[in-house]
This record gives sequence, structure tokens and C-alpha cells, in this order.
Amino acid sequence: MNEDCIFCKIVSKKAGAVTVFEDEHSLAFLDIHPLNPGHTLVVPKKHYPSMVEMPPEEVGRVFVSVAKVMRGVMKASKADGINIGQSNGRAASQEVFHMHVHVIPRYIHELPGGFPERKMASETDLEQIGRKIKAAIGS
Repeated sequence: MNEDCIFCKIVSKKAGAVTVFEDEHSLAFLDIHPLNPGHTLVVPKKHYPSMVEMPPEEVGRVFVSVAKVMRGVMKASKADGINIGQSNGRAASQEVFHMHVHVIPRYIHELPGGFPERKMASETDLEQIGRKIKAAIGS
């Protein structure tokens, strides 16, 4: 664990987050600045600054979790599609240096492409969509 890493603090329960999925290797929680309601981050429990530093088998384990979370987010948010995003390094716009994958619900009415403006989500909104995603992953 990296003591200065917010995602490590979330994994170790030293910082709060609305968790929607957890297994032995990964944790998924809602982004507090979502592009859309249900925007979820999937992180490895072990600290890696980016995917570049991860052993391939660890990358595979995270993406097994991404597949489960993606299905849950899509079902719970009634999205028309999903964007999966992952950045490595400052030049690629990585902001938190703990490898993470964005799972972002998308809707037909958002066409043409691009992303909506990110706004701070309320705790109530996060909890509400979080319960729906948890239930959808479990089904």
C-alpha cells in the first residue's frame, strides 16, 4: 500500500467510497466526479502506479472484474452503451497514480460522441446508484 495514494486508502477502508464490487484482487467504487451516474472505477487492491508496472496476470484479474462491473453498471443504469477507459502516465491524462479502469455508462441521446461535463456527485446519488449496481452484479 502507498500511504499517499487515495485509492490505496479506499482499498484499505481508510477513506470512504461507495463500493459496488469486491473480490480477492480488485475493488470497484463509484467515481465522485462522474461523467454519468454509475461511472465506476475498478482498481487492483495492490498498488501499481499504472498498467505498465503490472504483471500481465494481474491485468487479467482486474479485467475479469471490469467485465462483471460493466454488466452491472449497464443493467443498473439502463445505459445504451459503456465506455471503458484506462490511462497510463501524466501525458495520457492519468490523474491518480494507482492503476484504474473507468466504466462509464453512455446513452443514445448523448450522440454525437464526446463526454458530458463532470460534476461532483452527491453522497445520496452515489449511494442510490451504488445499491442498484451492487444488486445488478449479484444477479
